[in-house]
Amino acid sequence: MKNIAIIMGGYSSEYKISLISGNVVYQFLDKNKYKGFCVHILKEKWVYVDDAETEFPIDKNDFSVTVDGTKINFDCVFNAIHGTPGEDGLMQAYLELLEIPQTSCDYYQSALTFNKRDFLSVLKPYGIKSAVSYYLNKGDKIYTDEIVKKVGLPCFVKPNKAGSSFGISKVKTEAELPIAIEVAYQEDNEIIIESFLDGTEVTVGVINYKGIITVLPITEIVSDNDFFDYEAKYLGKSQEITPARISDEMTEKVGAIAKRAYELLKMKGFSRTEFIIVNDEPFMLEMNTIPGLTPESLIPQQSLAAGIPLEDLFTNAIELALK
Repeated sequence: MKNIAIIMGGYSSEYKISLISGNVVYQFLDKNKYKGFCVHILKEKWVYVDDAETEFPIDKNDFSVTVDGTKINFDCVFNAIHGTPGEDGLMQAYLELLEIPQTSCDYYQSALTFNKRDFLSVLKPYGIKSAVSYYLNKGDKIYTDEIVKKVGLPCFVKPNKAGSSFGISKVKTEAELPIAIEVAYQEDNEIIIESFLDGTEVTVGVINYKGIITVLPITEIVSDNDFFDYEAKYLGKSQEITPARISDEMTEKVGAIAKRAYELLKMKGFSRTEFIIVNDEPFMLEMNTIPGLTPESLIPQQSLAAGIPLEDLFTNAIELALK
């Protein structure tokens, strides 16, 4: 029986969603193979929380926990932290130093994909298209006329390094830009401003399933809001249609690009890549490496559509990490 630490929480605005994701993993863990431990990674504390909600502090020296006088070491870590420090490479690097296997990609890939600017820049030479963009670092002078000249209106203002939809604004006039920039700076000290792509939004999961890089069924996103924001993503304000209502040719094209990105970056674990299809051309927006695992989340929906039950999905992730 392997001891599996399911890490959840994190230091970002997404910690509540991460706690739900982590508890879903705990719920669907194969109890015949694994003993699961819900480990909350929070700014103020790292603790194992048992079924009675009793907390036991994690020893950060070796990522162990002592329960009733017995020290427990973990055979593997299932990473369910959205945002920092689980999706930006910090936990991956820490666990690699301790030689503890974990289910997500390695620290370099995590740091790269978490930084939208750097991620899209690395893929651009391979012909993978993305929106026209403008970058700001906190403290930079803001020239709204220059921004509009480059990206046009409407445009999207986003935190550059953030795992979810917090801090994103759709800007329709030049006068709205300074406010949107301030909103984004509340989440991150780097900002990416992108041209508006008017098309069909789809998202595609790619995983290593039993040793084969596998493209999951593609989901089409139809947001009730102006775009696929936090409410649309997590509070039901969107239609998520799997499989997406796109042609077989486009399904193959989008899947091939997502798979190529996964392979080019030497990814492991889960990835969920977002695209907007404009005039039969897919434009990549971002890649999530710790996608939501709540029952409403997209990877679980796609996994079930592919005939992979959640227990199998999570077992596969653990077994690949342990190899």
